[in-house]
Amino acid sequence: MVRSLVLVVVLGLTLINGGWGQERVGEAPWRIHTLFSVECQNYFDWQTVGLMRSFKKARQPGPVTRLLSCTDQEKKSYRGMDLAPTLEVPSMSKHPKTGDWYPAINKPAGVVHWLKHSKDAENVDWVVILDADMIIRGPIIPWEIGAEKGRPVAAYYGYLVGCDNILARLHTKHPELCNKVGGLLAMHIDDLRALAPMWLSKTEEVREDRAHWATNITGDIYGKGWISEMYGYSFGAAEVGLRHKINDDLMIYPGYIPREGVEPILLHYGLPFSVGNWSFSKLDHHEDDIVYDCGRLFPEPPYPREVKAMEADPSKRRSLFLNIECINTLNEGLLLQHAALGCPKPKWSKYLSFLKSKTFAELTRPKFLTPDSLQISKAEVQQQVIDEPGRPYPKIHTIFSTECTPYFEWQTVGLVHSFHLSGQPGNITRLLSCTDEDLKEYKGHDLAPTHYVPSMSRHPLTGDWYPAINKPAAVLHWLNHANIDAEFIVILDADMIMRGPITPWEFKAARGRPVSTPYDYLIGCDNELAKLHTRHPEVCDKVGGVIIMHIDDLRKFALLWLHKTEEVRADTAHYAKNITGDIYESGWISEMYGYSFGAAELNLRHLINSEILIYPGYVPEPGVKYRVFHYGLEFRVGNWSFDKANWRNVDLVNECWAKFPDPPDHSTLDPTDESTLQRDLLSIECAKTLSEALHLHHQRRKCPDPSLLSTSNLETDEEATMSRKFGNFDDSHVTRSSPVPTNNSQESSVPAATNQTFSSFRFWIVALWAFSILGFVAIMLVMFSGHKGQKKRGKTYKTRRRASGFLDTNGHLRSAEIS
Repeated sequence: MVRSLVLVVVLGLTLINGGWGQERVGEAPWRIHTLFSVECQNYFDWQTVGLMRSFKKARQPGPVTRLLSCTDQEKKSYRGMDLAPTLEVPSMSKHPKTGDWYPAINKPAGVVHWLKHSKDAENVDWVVILDADMIIRGPIIPWEIGAEKGRPVAAYYGYLVGCDNILARLHTKHPELCNKVGGLLAMHIDDLRALAPMWLSKTEEVREDRAHWATNITGDIYGKGWISEMYGYSFGAAEVGLRHKINDDLMIYPGYIPREGVEPILLHYGLPFSVGNWSFSKLDHHEDDIVYDCGRLFPEPPYPREVKAMEADPSKRRSLFLNIECINTLNEGLLLQHAALGCPKPKWSKYLSFLKSKTFAELTRPKFLTPDSLQISKAEVQQQVIDEPGRPYPKIHTIFSTECTPYFEWQTVGLVHSFHLSGQPGNITRLLSCTDEDLKEYKGHDLAPTHYVPSMSRHPLTGDWYPAINKPAAVLHWLNHANIDAEFIVILDADMIMRGPITPWEFKAARGRPVSTPYDYLIGCDNELAKLHTRHPEVCDKVGGVIIMHIDDLRKFALLWLHKTEEVRADTAHYAKNITGDIYESGWISEMYGYSFGAAELNLRHLINSEILIYPGYVPEPGVKYRVFHYGLEFRVGNWSFDKANWRNVDLVNECWAKFPDPPDHSTLDPTDESTLQRDLLSIECAKTLSEALHLHHQRRKCPDPSLLSTSNLETDEEATMSRKFGNFDDSHVTRSSPVPTNNSQESSVPAATNQTFSSFRFWIVALWAFSILGFVAIMLVMFSGHKGQKKRGKTYKTRRRASGFLDTNGHLRSAEIS
């Protein structure tokens, strides 16, 4: 019994300390060695200080080696030889044969040199390869993160689109094995020995292939072949048959939000990030000699308690904590390095006190893997959602993408209204893409639950004007910045009306098996367009409109959707109608192809269902209960018609009681043709739902009672009558809204003046008129009364003068007679 108890205690302590694997680290076949590559520059020196500090704090097992590539001339003035255990590597920044200046080639060249010349390479089983601009948060143990001999583990680099196109076919015999990976690499030493020479030679090969440096082929935003080394790795691994286990949760860029339950063990600060008004970008410190400038640190970020106060959302707050952890670890490393250099002890400051505090030590203690961190890499078999009795249905979240324009405002009002009527489970979120300038003037913030997204209508790199790219860009932004607890995502377009719930269990969506609706005009799936833009043209599905997708699939897929959209949009040589099906031949449906080609890359085969969506104006299949109207095309009922494009610039949301022209009453339809009748009934339903949504919206805005409009018209008639009687009123300051010019589908039913200011002004005009009349009458009465009084007073005065008499001849007063 005692032995059993002791065994349990030992087992418990072992597991608490990190599992069996850590007990075996340092002994064959569990020996680990960590490598990173740098050059003789200040830029890499401060990165080295940060990485080395985090290496020690994280308790990474085994030794670490900095592969330092320097020219003989650089070595003479280099000050940082003692910053880390170092293997000096001959610099290949300037290629010894071609003269090409490409410093990134030093990474594979350094690894090859280490394998050939380092004794450490003979006493190791597993190798972890990192970049200098990283902070380690917890031990990276290859076998614990899933690495096996022949199956390295790596982070996902989705922008390496060359794995999917002609670039891979040109540079590897096995393009189907090309993995878009990088950043974190963990592999067996035997795999590295096979890969390293091929990694170097493929880097040289891709670097020399200038004809294929274009952004749409490589994903390199500069189009300068700068990421040739990354392709060298992917193509080299494909050549030697290495298939990676790709994990997108082990490494995170500061500024991104980790998935719930995931604890990243590596921070890669390759992109700018911020916390409130504070920000950091490594490129701002390219020439910074901060390592050798005693007492100087990077600008201090906000303190943890300030971060807690500035962000209430737990997921976003967690992301901000990662940001400050990254920069604080860098500054802690600099502080210790300055002390090692013999710098004077810095003066006390609140920030220095924090870096030395128990609080900071606790916040940056080693982080260990969680089960969720390994979920994707271990999930080799895709699970399906099975509708079993008693099994709770998965959570759903519905999203749609819009921009800051009146055109999308009325569409939003219609879709959100129909969402609430449809019985759709879960929440809905509008992904609103706006420029900063648009956002300052925008009034429709309360139209729907909203996630704000930077606009990509004008591409930030190419300047191309293509608003449709906002859809994949917004989905990607939402995934990276929102706290999402749903298992399935339903993606709709703004110009849709929901008629019923769209659920994964009804339409049989599953992980690895999304559901969508047919877009048969995407003929590029069947021709050279697909062959150019995906490795798997045979699985290109012509789909769009309504999408039901598992969250795990969407996380893998979203970045590909965006990159493929950019790629197809840039391929102007293949805009022709006979290739794309685009009647305008303008590349306008590039986003739709971006979706189909991106899904093909991941082998996502859709269940295509034609009973979810219908366009108003199309004849429905008998007995089908369609769940969505998509009013993207003009539709008619008799002489009445509706085309959304005619309402692009009409502000129906902010103009009180503005609405669309009423469709015909269903009682006027011809019942003799059942197909035509059902078609027209659906068209009327769509139009009436939109009008009802607008009407309810105006009620919520507390627009004035429309029944008062008839009274207002009568008052206007009265004004005209009074004008004829008493002269014309000056109404130059009275503004009356005019209806939009009418013709068929462009007809507007925007009512005449309902402006409260105008109604109030009219009331005071009438009141003023009445008051003037009353005043005039009063004055006339007073004047008339006064005139009579004056007249009477005059007569009395004269009589009195006569009566007062005169003196007779005898001197006596005599009264005058009144005749």
